[in-house]
Amino acid sequence: MPKSYKATTGVDQFHYGILDGTDAVAAVERVEFLQDITVEMPQDPVRAYGDNKTAEIAVSNGNITVSSAFHKIPKEDKVALLGLEESADGIVAYGPNDAPPYAAVVFSKTREDGGKEWVGLPKGIFLRPNVTGSTKSDSVEFTPEEISAEFMDRDVPNFDEEKSVLMGYDEPGSTAARDAIFTAVFGQSHPDAEPVV
Repeated sequence: MPKSYKATTGVDQFHYGILDGTDAVAAVERVEFLQDITVEMPQDPVRAYGDNKTAEIAVSNGNITVSSAFHKIPKEDKVALLGLEESADGIVAYGPNDAPPYAAVVFSKTREDGGKEWVGLPKGIFLRPNVTGSTKSDSVEFTPEEISAEFMDRDVPNFDEEKSVLMGYDEPGSTAARDAIFTAVFGQSHPDAEPVV
């Protein structure tokens, strides 16, 4: 198969699932209108020296961080992702003892020809977003909602060691990578997948 040099031009299909104590997901939720997302996977070279020169170079892997912006994050999703307390009259509150649950995430980067690059993040926690707003002026401007997260390694089927980021590629019309990443990250199929008979 020839190499593909088609770049992605958009993002779509942001899904998350809350992990229980055994890293299982009960339900997969979709948050629509993802605008931007960045997965940072820093690496630093670490050098060992001897005889006045470099003897060896190793790689130190940094923390996996995710920053994303949505047109709007629904209240229900914020409550679930951040582990917030909600009162009987619908007030959501942040406090000093907030403890967000572990969550898993899958999203796609889209290409103009219909192909998709799927990204899976097996285990992490979302952090409280800032509350921002600005006054209306001569023109209307929408204020996106931003949220960040930190991810860690987790056992993933078909790999010998724990992994923190999974990636797969689907050509137009294919869903093989999507289905494999959903199964690996969430332990269940994509909501649109054909049922297995």
